[in-house]
Amino acid sequence: MFTKELKQAGHSKRFTIQEAGDGWELREEADSHLVRVVQYRDWHRVERAQKRIDSEVSKLEDGGWA
Repeated sequence: MFTKELKQAGHSKRFTIQEAGDGWELREEADSHLVRVVQYRDWHRVERAQKRIDSEVSKLEDGGWA
């Protein structure tokens, strides 16, 4: 459903939101290591999580991540 991956100096960060059973799963990974997994059943919480991810991605891109 949504995946964003950024890289810088041999490091990577990936944010994924996908359908999972009766809801959605948010996954955050850094250098292929799982940092966070959250299950949501309420679409409004998914929207808020997406906004937080968008903000974090913008900050990373401003810091040179591509």
